[in-house]
Amino acid sequence: MIKIGEYNTLTILRETDPGLYLGDDEENVVLLPHKYKPEHFEIDDEIEVFVYLDNEERPIATTLEPFLQLNTFGYLYCSDVTKYGAFMDWGLEKQLFVPFKEQARPMKAGSWYIVYLYIDELTQRLVGSSKTNRFVQNDNLTVSAFEEVNILVTHLTEKGANVIVNGVHKGLIYIEDIFEDIRTGDRTKAYVKKIRDDNKIDIVLQTPGYRSIEPNANFILEELQAAGGFLPFHDKTDPETIKNELGMSKKSFKKAIGTLYRDKQIILKEDGIEMVVAE
Repeated sequence: MIKIGEYNTLTILRETDPGLYLGDDEENVVLLPHKYKPEHFEIDDEIEVFVYLDNEERPIATTLEPFLQLNTFGYLYCSDVTKYGAFMDWGLEKQLFVPFKEQARPMKAGSWYIVYLYIDELTQRLVGSSKTNRFVQNDNLTVSAFEEVNILVTHLTEKGANVIVNGVHKGLIYIEDIFEDIRTGDRTKAYVKKIRDDNKIDIVLQTPGYRSIEPNANFILEELQAAGGFLPFHDKTDPETIKNELGMSKKSFKKAIGTLYRDKQIILKEDGIEMVVAE
């Protein structure tokens, strides 16, 4: 079966004027237009293509890489808004349609939005939706505390950064746990700091708890080396200064230098920390 909105590995069956006809094991066939065909190929070669619907809603193959696939989220640019809805640039020749009823708030041309790609059951067409809460759930969690996850930042608030976790759950990075510049649309690795009784997921960008001590300690050692062996930070340094200069919380900093001190790798001074030079 050729899957719409997904990558398919298909066999080159024949070459015609419109392009290459590709097929699967069930004798389903789709066209790959000439402009997307590989420079070198043989009949019966296998090729990976993305299949979507053309302007006449017929399956069509392409070697272009879309910004999102079926049942996933992407951060897309709205290129036009008409009386029918919004049209998003998703990396393919035909733009992705987002009906008005699927817009969390009225879209504007020239703006960016988090969009989910799905197949409309009534029309069997690929459509987008910015009503992202419909497509995530925290009832049945598939993650656990301290686990590494993939996140997509959906929007920033006074509380922190709202994120989609592994494409299926909602999470939040509290403002006090943000030590670097993050923006809507960012994708990155992160960690589950805590799962609350109501199944809300707290996310952090650094390894949480005791697991972060060693990486932070190594980072401080690298900073000491780069600075010639001394850094003007200590346990009375303002937390904002540590956050801005080292990208970590005051608590994480104190844990890290405590580890380095116990391992006799630094000397604690009134005006900062000094690296111990091996004899």
